[in-house]
Amino acid sequence: MDITITNGMLTATINPKGAELNSLKDNSENEYMWEGDPAFWGKHSPVLFPIVGELRNNSYLFEGKTYAMTRHGFARDTIFAVKSQDESNAVFSLSASDDTKRLYPFDFELELAYTLHEKTLRIDYTVTNNGSGDMPFSLGAHPAFAMPGNFKDYSLVFENDEQPVSTQLENNLLSDKTITLPVENRVLPLTYDLFKNDALILKSHTSNSIEIAKNGTPFLKVAFPDFPHLGIWTMENAPFLCIEPWKGYADTHDASGNLIEKEAITILPAGQSFKAGFSIIILR
Repeated sequence: MDITITNGMLTATINPKGAELNSLKDNSENEYMWEGDPAFWGKHSPVLFPIVGELRNNSYLFEGKTYAMTRHGFARDTIFAVKSQDESNAVFSLSASDDTKRLYPFDFELELAYTLHEKTLRIDYTVTNNGSGDMPFSLGAHPAFAMPGNFKDYSLVFENDEQPVSTQLENNLLSDKTITLPVENRVLPLTYDLFKNDALILKSHTSNSIEIAKNGTPFLKVAFPDFPHLGIWTMENAPFLCIEPWKGYADTHDASGNLIEKEAITILPAGQSFKAGFSIIILR
C-alpha cells in the first residue's frame, strides 16, 4: 500500500516498492511528478543503489568473485520496510538479506526519509555499513518531472553561470567523448535533440541547484548540494524530464571491473554511515 504524507501545501505519495516517490501535488492538485506511462518509461523516481548507471558486462569483481548487477542496482525493485510515519514524514528502510547478498555481498542498511516543509519535499538518504570490512557503493536519485505541452517551452536554469560539460554514453557506458552544453546566462533551452545520445552526464558542476522554467518562468527547483555528479535525461517526445543527483556514475569502457577500483565509487568503513539528501522545491 502506498504511503501518503501531507502538510496542507504539498502531498507526496511513496510506494514501498523501491521507496519510490510516485506523486507530488500542491494544494491546487497540480501534479509535478511524471505519471509513469510505460509507453515511454514506467517509473517515477527510482532509487539508485548500490550502483548508478550500468556496469561493464553487467557485472563486477569483489575479492576475486564475479557478481551480476543490472543497471542502477536492485534497490529500485525491492520492497522497503516502513520504519516510521507521521502526517508530514515517512521513513523507509532496506537491509541486507540472502537475496541481496547474492548480488552485493555486504551487510548494509539503506534508509530514505521523506519530509514535507512548506513547499519543499526533502529526501534524505542514510547508508550504513553493518559489516566488518569496507563497503563500496554508489547512490543516486532519478526523479522524473511532468512537463506537459511543447517541450521547447521549457528550459533549465543553473544556479551558477557555468558551461557544463557532459560525458557521452556509448552502449550505456561512459566514453571519452564530451560535449559542452549550450548554456547562456545560466539558461539551457530544452530540446529533444540534446538527448539524442541518451542522458547528459555531468561528472562535475558548480551549481548546487537547477530550476525548471516554462516560458521563462521557473516553477520547480531541485537542490542537491550533497551530490557531486548529475544526470539529466528524457526520451524522444516524452513529456517529462529527469534531474538526477548522483554520487557515482556508470562504468567507463575500460573499467577494470573491480568494484573497489570503480571510478567515483564511495568506500564506507565498517560501522560507519553516509548521509546525503536533496530537495524538490515548488516555486509557484
